[in-house]
Amino acid sequence: MKNKFRSYVAGFGAGKTWAGCAGQCQTAYEFPKVPLGYFAPTYPQIRDIYFPTMEEVCHNWGLRAKTNEGNKEVHIYSGGFYRTTVICRSMEKPNTIIGFKIGRAMVDEIDTMPEVKADNAWNKIIARLRYIAPNLLNGVDLTTTPEGYKFTYKRFAKDPKPSYGMVQASTYDNEKYLPADYIDSLLETYPSQLINAYLEGKFVNLTTGSVYPSYDRQKNASFHVHDGFEPIYIGMDFNVMKMAAVVHVMRDGKPHAVKEFVDIYDTPTMCTVLKEAYSMVEGFYVYPDASGRNSSSKSYSETDFAILEREGFEIISDTKNPAVKDRVQAMNAMFCNAKGERNYFVNVAECPHYVDALEQQVYNERGEPDKKAGLDHVTDAPGYFIVREFPIERHQFGNHVSG
Repeated sequence: MKNKFRSYVAGFGAGKTWAGCAGQCQTAYEFPKVPLGYFAPTYPQIRDIYFPTMEEVCHNWGLRAKTNEGNKEVHIYSGGFYRTTVICRSMEKPNTIIGFKIGRAMVDEIDTMPEVKADNAWNKIIARLRYIAPNLLNGVDLTTTPEGYKFTYKRFAKDPKPSYGMVQASTYDNEKYLPADYIDSLLETYPSQLINAYLEGKFVNLTTGSVYPSYDRQKNASFHVHDGFEPIYIGMDFNVMKMAAVVHVMRDGKPHAVKEFVDIYDTPTMCTVLKEAYSMVEGFYVYPDASGRNSSSKSYSETDFAILEREGFEIISDTKNPAVKDRVQAMNAMFCNAKGERNYFVNVAECPHYVDALEQQVYNERGEPDKKAGLDHVTDAPGYFIVREFPIERHQFGNHVSG
């Protein structure tokens, strides 16, 4: 495309970063010694995705990439001839994108960022396009998976200016370069409402209507109960007088919610209630809200985590909570993936509040799960368990889950 700003919007595995790197190789040949830029949401993405892809693409183009991880740069050579340097920066802190000039830029996965930050980063990046060379069109190659009607949709699809051009593609367009089971694994892993975006590369609304559309009261119904002795896996949310916990057991490798505890006053009370209900159990695995690491549900000097540990519960938690989107997507994928498989079940009789919340919680005007109706605590709680042991990118079950 001849546009100043070109975007390649496509599903997972559709060769987006590869295509962007190929564009940089072309510029390295056509405009030697013109510095280039690469911009990703985080530095780990630069290290783990861009650096190895750029080395591979350069090899295919008869070039050689020399990565300098310390300076976040890639130096490109053809034989012994120096071609150019790619300056790599994270868009996580847009205000750091200063102090250099480039001829062209590549922007990767910008739609995974909040819109305000994406706009800010974009404006900073295009301000770097100040390098002058004969016949050089200063511009940006943007590659991203669509994440709803966000930055890329508004700039490149909704009402694009003449300098903006877009190509869309699906994962199927790149199928012959993917493992034989790659697409099937996406269908197995993601809920059906995300497949249009993550497989077909289409813009779809990911934040309207029901938060848990994959859940079905009948199809996800469980009649299992705790046997009195087996380990239990407890998702827990901390809130004064509104604490919630949902208890799970494993059956044939699949989680079943078998009991709920809602509107509990504080953490010590929750510990007492759980130990009384499951007095014969030795394996109490708690998957809590990570904020409990630093705070208490009541005015105690101890944190919620410290109280749980003192009472003999084993805490399984990362240092911070996962993104809300990741937790919701993991829940939906377990309730029903794109292949129609259901892997998470709820005992309706024993978890009535949980079931009601799954059916009734909707997104608010900001595209976030609504909290005004008071339906969030009892759905957040089990979500910490599901996203920890059955994350969207999972290849196997977590270490603590058995059965």
